[in-house]
Amino acid sequence: MADSLEMTTLGGGCFWCVEAVYQELQGVQSAVSGYAGGAVENPTYYQVCNGITGHAEVVQITFDPNIIAFEDILYVFWRTHDPTTLNRQGYDVGTQYRSIILYHSEQQRAIAEKSKRDMDASGLWPHAIVTEISPFTTFYKAEDYHQNFYRDNPYQPYCLAIIDPKITKLRKEFRAKLKDAS
Repeated sequence: MADSLEMTTLGGGCFWCVEAVYQELQGVQSAVSGYAGGAVENPTYYQVCNGITGHAEVVQITFDPNIIAFEDILYVFWRTHDPTTLNRQGYDVGTQYRSIILYHSEQQRAIAEKSKRDMDASGLWPHAIVTEISPFTTFYKAEDYHQNFYRDNPYQPYCLAIIDPKITKLRKEFRAKLKDAS
């Protein structure tokens, strides 16, 4: 990784959704779906979906902080999933779908905790934010068929029903931060 790039790992429900959102942003070099936050080494999708690993579906994001700040990464995070539902995003239920920020440095921890406090105080969400903020340990890349899922399967029913509205919202609200902004 180039010296100017940073990495963070976020979970906000299904990793297909999180990956699709961050692939749209200027300054994001990569968004890789995977598993983190649990105890089982080299978990499979089947194991994670059955809730036996402790891992969450996450996306590891490599970004250029000279183009997009970590604060902006979190700004998008808070607005593209519901951080007030414990272990759930819509119909996706279980600890693997928890809202989680896995920080890669003490600076990221401090920024994430402040961002969470500010978001809680903002009134954007009617209930308290339950997002877990924990130190990053290990990331396990998900199986190849999970990578670039939305880009490769835009007409799949889940993509049409769940991811398209998130992307539409992102394009309306964050136009200045998008890769294809005009």
